[in-house]
Amino acid sequence: MSVVLAGFVAGLVLATLTAPVGVSGAMFLLPVQLDLLSVPNPAVTPTNLLFNVIATPGSLLRYRQQKQLGGPLTRRLVAGTLPAVVLGAVVRVVFAPGAAVFRLLLACLLLPLGTWLCVRTLRPPRPRGAHAAAPGLRAVRPLAAVVGFVGGLYGIGGGSILGPILVGRGLPIAQVAPATLASTLLTSIAGAVTYALLALAAPGSIAPHWALGFACGFGGLLGGYLGARLQPRLPNTALRLLLGALAIMLAILYFARAT
Repeated sequence: MSVVLAGFVAGLVLATLTAPVGVSGAMFLLPVQLDLLSVPNPAVTPTNLLFNVIATPGSLLRYRQQKQLGGPLTRRLVAGTLPAVVLGAVVRVVFAPGAAVFRLLLACLLLPLGTWLCVRTLRPPRPRGAHAAAPGLRAVRPLAAVVGFVGGLYGIGGGSILGPILVGRGLPIAQVAPATLASTLLTSIAGAVTYALLALAAPGSIAPHWALGFACGFGGLLGGYLGARLQPRLPNTALRLLLGALAIMLAILYFARAT
């Protein structure tokens, strides 16, 4: 199977599984790039961002058709993550280009994320209702800034981390998923542009792997639409547990390979 075809299949499968919970699938696409498709560092990060830019509109289109898109939560997430994702991209290129360091950063991100997903799914907080107000501005913006910075390092736009945190705080998945995906799209555009500009001045493989990024993205575009359409019918508890378990397993793998 060619690299481009493998990328399309990976994007399709990952986006179908992750779009119902507000995740683009980039968090799991990155190890596929590193270990199966041999994309060089740090080009894997902007390639992930390119995937988000192309793939996320598919799920957002379906959420809009289902009248789930919009509201103040999206604006608050974007206001926090958008500036920070640019800073994360700069730090990624200047200070953490090596594969060993990068895998250690991935492990430190994935382990708490996976644990959070599993714990909050098994012991959910009291529901706040389908039309609950978004968390206060003071709480969301600093959190979104931190997540945006880490997202710029990892190439996920930040929504993959914000989603489980907000769901863990009691917001319904039907409200969180479209907001985090919209935030992921906008921050990924900013991150991809930043990496493209840095590639003009810095040596190494900094620009995205364009062919693979587009192939993964078009697979994700279709998969994201299908995943969003299936959201009302999927067992969300089982899906969140699966995502949490995958994140924990990936973290253990990267800890082992980074040491």
